[in-house]
Amino acid sequence: MADRESKPRILLVDDECAVWQILGEKLERSGFDWLGRSSGEAALACLEKERFDAVVSDLKMPGMTGMQLLTEIQKRQPHLAFVMATGEDDIRTAVEAMKHGADDYLVKPFHLEAAVESLRRALHKKFLEAEVEKYRHQLEEMVEQRTHQLQVAMKRIEHAYDQTLEALGAALDLRDTETAGHSRRVSLYCLAIARAIGCTNEQLKTIARGSYLHDIGKIGIPDSVLLKKGKLTPEEMTIMQTHVRIGYELLSRIPFLASASKIVLAHQERYDGAGYPQGLMGEEIPLGARIFAVADTLDAMTSDRPYRRALPFETARDEIIRESGNQFDPDVVRVFLSLPEETWETIRRQVAVYRARPNHSDAVDDGALVREITVN
Repeated sequence: MADRESKPRILLVDDECAVWQILGEKLERSGFDWLGRSSGEAALACLEKERFDAVVSDLKMPGMTGMQLLTEIQKRQPHLAFVMATGEDDIRTAVEAMKHGADDYLVKPFHLEAAVESLRRALHKKFLEAEVEKYRHQLEEMVEQRTHQLQVAMKRIEHAYDQTLEALGAALDLRDTETAGHSRRVSLYCLAIARAIGCTNEQLKTIARGSYLHDIGKIGIPDSVLLKKGKLTPEEMTIMQTHVRIGYELLSRIPFLASASKIVLAHQERYDGAGYPQGLMGEEIPLGARIFAVADTLDAMTSDRPYRRALPFETARDEIIRESGNQFDPDVVRVFLSLPEETWETIRRQVAVYRARPNHSDAVDDGALVREITVN
């Protein structure tokens, strides 16, 4: 029984039983197991019940022809080898059958040795096709596995990025406590405007990071200037303005913050060209920096300062409208005005809740920055 199961099984189909009886006996002597059927319909019924490795079918039969049988087998069991048997006058048709999926053809009357070799070639061809398919599936599984591993690794890297971002922001808070919470609010304001403009996810990430770290260069400003209570002298103002380039030089060396560093460099530019450090004008200024200008002014005017209390939202809105085309990009202003006032109030409450948490500055592992500032 084990030997029977190990032999290739061939289904012979011909309306002349004597034909497949002679071929079957030759196949049996050559190490094959076989079964004969006298019609295409009977062959299909047999294939439904038993396992075969190949089919040898006559082309011309009453009822279902060999070509029709080939078509049905291709639909149901495409892994089966198929050899078409035909008379000398139908060789062109047999070749056409090979174009439609047959693996070889035999010319009747059979040369028995040639028939055996034809079947072996057909079976070997199907074996190679199965091996290729198996290899393809293995490659697909490997690619899927590697893709999943890459996605996990990228998420870990993104998390590490945001830990770095949070740590840099915390370092700035330690230096400049008067503006604590400002960077987070401005980043969220920028994201609200940028989303309304229709920025891509990559643009949103860049804008979020650039706006969050816009003042990181103040780490390099002396305390005597950064923490001075009174008005800065012209010399001190020049020193303070260097924080833009200090921040840019710091971030541009970090690959994942390189694009954000351009916002840091341009965050003090004005739409009319009167800003610093490069005096850029209009769309020469990166979009993220033009969005930042509006968000920064909104937060500066609606937040408490040592020298004054927070101003009403309406006052900040009127100032932004007044400076449209001068300090601010008119298109960005229009988008800002299209957003409801509740948007900004909601953000202020979110940041206040975040800052009220114990040890919030050290909370770099809880995903807060990922959820609140960067884009998932």
